Amino acid sequence: MVLMKEFRIVMPMSLEEYQVAQMYMVRKMQQQNTTSTEGVEILENKSFEDDVIGKGHYSSKIYRLQSKAPTWLTTFAPADALIMQEEAWNAYPRCKTVIKCPYFTKFQLTIETVHRADNGQSDNVHGLSKGQLATRDVEIVDIASSARDYWSYVVSSSNTDLSKFTSAKTGRGPLLEGWQDKSKPVMTAYKLVTIDAPYWGFGYRIENALLLGERALFLESHRNCFAWIDEWFGLTVEQIRELEQQSDSLKEELGRPTLVKSVEDFDQRLLPESEDIYSGQRAQLST
Repeated sequence: MVLMKEFRIVMPMSLEEYQVAQMYMVRKMQQQNTTSTEGVEILENKSFEDDVIGKGHYSSKIYRLQSKAPTWLTTFAPADALIMQEEAWNAYPRCKTVIKCPYFTKFQLTIETVHRADNGQSDNVHGLSKGQLATRDVEIVDIASSARDYWSYVVSSSNTDLSKFTSAKTGRGPLLEGWQDKSKPVMTAYKLVTIDAPYWGFGYRIENALLLGERALFLESHRNCFAWIDEWFGLTVEQIRELEQQSDSLKEELGRPTLVKSVEDFDQRLLPESEDIYSGQRAQLST
């Protein structure tokens, strides 16, 4: 079964500001979450041109996330099964990201993003067919929400309360109830997530776990985009690119990972139906 869900993340900033905010946030979060054993290895950064998505910036990365694995996954997969390979095509305001896992060779996660200068009310920005619209689930993600779940604790490191936060440079905030309808400027990142893990017995659990993980990551990263506004406000895309080039040295901190064998090369063991996806101790961020 292929899961498809559209997350709409409304932001109190313009489209132009968001482009800088996102680039700054990605760079800073990569630095915060990269250690000698885990984190992000940047393999390639370059310009690209495509007939469909247009001109933009291409990146190739490897994520090593072993300590973030839920307990049920570690019962049948090796510790390094969560080595993820990511390719991203950023032709802002349209972007596409494809994530694969060398261990689960049939698995693929695709994120297609469209950015609009609205408050999340556009119905079909991805141009889906009637059949796709019938199966698509939509959720508007409130960056000011204080709700937490298992994946929030795995991903989250921010302790900024956006319902009390005010930007010193822009005067924006605090984000109180209904702020999406009152904010000027405002824009929305429409993220269509498609996950396919065709593994009998546990594929559906992987798909749901990753969907929840992506939601937590979207929430945390966009919270940071606004919480760090006084750090990036006034910077240009070109200045951020210069900072990104400096960040490429991060890959020297990590050796090239040895990719594990695929799941097809191992004896597959069915997971107990009674074991809940959230079982096990809540992981804490290692950085």
